[in-house]
Amino acid sequence: MNTPRLPTLRLLPLILFLCVLPSAAFGTATITIVNVDGPGEGFNDPAPVKPVGKNTGRTLGQQRLIAFQFAADIWGTTIDSNVGTRIQASFDPLSCTADSGVLGSAGPIQIVSDFPGAEFANTWYAVALGNKEAGFDLIPGASGTNADDILAQFNSSLGGTNPDGTPCLTGLNWYYGLDDKHGTNIDLVTVLLHEFAHGLGFLSVVNEVNGSEIHGMTDIFSRHILDTTAGLTWDQMTNAQRKASALNSRKVVWNGTNVFGAVLSVLSPGTPVLKVNSPSSIAGNHDVGTASFGPPLSSPGVTGDVAAALDPADAVGPSATDACSALTSNVTGKIALVDRGSCTFVTKVKNAQNAGAIGVIVADNRVETPPPGMGGSDSTITIPSLMISQADGVSIRNQLGVGVNASLTVDLAIRAGADANGRALLFMPNPVQPGSSVSHWDPIAFPNQLMEPAINGDLTHSVVPPEDLTFELLRDTVKCSSESRFRSRACWSTAWKKASAMSVVRKKSVGAGKMMETLSLVSFYFFSPHCHNPGASWARLP
Repeated sequence: MNTPRLPTLRLLPLILFLCVLPSAAFGTATITIVNVDGPGEGFNDPAPVKPVGKNTGRTLGQQRLIAFQFAADIWGTTIDSNVGTRIQASFDPLSCTADSGVLGSAGPIQIVSDFPGAEFANTWYAVALGNKEAGFDLIPGASGTNADDILAQFNSSLGGTNPDGTPCLTGLNWYYGLDDKHGTNIDLVTVLLHEFAHGLGFLSVVNEVNGSEIHGMTDIFSRHILDTTAGLTWDQMTNAQRKASALNSRKVVWNGTNVFGAVLSVLSPGTPVLKVNSPSSIAGNHDVGTASFGPPLSSPGVTGDVAAALDPADAVGPSATDACSALTSNVTGKIALVDRGSCTFVTKVKNAQNAGAIGVIVADNRVETPPPGMGGSDSTITIPSLMISQADGVSIRNQLGVGVNASLTVDLAIRAGADANGRALLFMPNPVQPGSSVSHWDPIAFPNQLMEPAINGDLTHSVVPPEDLTFELLRDTVKCSSESRFRSRACWSTAWKKASAMSVVRKKSVGAGKMMETLSLVSFYFFSPHCHNPGASWARLP
């Protein structure tokens, strides 16, 4: 007679915690916000406020709690589980300066494996997913304890002052409305939907820096991470192979059937590229990062000769190629090539536009792939721009003497955010960005997706197709029959690991602030007080 194997549990303590209802949701999950703030602060802040954007709260604390529960209810009406999920939440002053700071973070409290009903043995699951699969609460207990499921903490000082009187992210404020009309402020509901998705399973528990697994076991998310170069999923790889895969930019995809089936209805045809037409030695499509300002790249796009943009090397910008001052070289009717650094992207593109350029190529000044996006906002910019890698920038600059012709365009054969085979790209930057790498979509995706490492101001509060792929990924991680798995949204899943954060303003977003997700997993402990370090969500003004 075999003795039943007891579930393995791991506690994930955190040191920093970080809507229009979807019309086609079929979920029946109960997600409860557990207020752990003290009297007179956070969710209990008595400061009087006026109702805003359908949030009827009359105090600051009430509006915060209403926004939290509103985001939780969006997920509750989308996913399905007969076991409730509790989110332990608070608002507190977090590390912050006038131009950068922690916004908040959220993540799981524990992960589980080898529980009754688990689809795979020796595989980590978020406890919420484990509870769903088992059909009962695997870690029962009182609210406000480690028996809760997700831990969340957000910055109460945003847009105001820190406890020591210094400013915190001057000019940025939380928008507590429920109608997504946040303008240039930070939409709390959108941020919460992103963070709660990580808590519900949009994450890998693999250490993306060295490729190691917790106690040598894979997780349910990593079973769907496919490296198209190696032809292996992450659960089939060695630590060294996973470490290399985490740097394999735009060659790593999600292989789940539900996401694959939704790509056609969610992602737009045409992935942004720089197409070098001549000379033949560097001709072809090159990876790019897109801008949050100016017209989006299109087909056939803008074609022209590339010319170096020169400007004075002065206090505004010490380089003669940074376009931080008015240009002195002739770029009229041409695509201007400028270098990153010293001033904002908006300043560079505006100076090139003022000099008559028809487009701008910004060459990265860092060794990194894929090229990052360019943040900023200026409604007067009318020419397209993009960023290329440092290596591509050197190659193009070296050929300017013989003449370079290029197009700022999109490749209509490939959807924005997918590979040539229609599989959604995961974010695998080189060098690795702990917390942002792996557990997000590649930011080249368009329309912008909730689970990109940079959260954009043009997102809706939908987590389902045709707007978003988030729920389809969660469906891919749950066990169910083939009939219900692929046809019913009641077949859902959850899982967890590190917390997350987000950012605003990327591609076609609104506002000038930027919040980036920077989470790194240190370790998991078996019900110990030691810390799992998710890093933090932070914002930086341009």
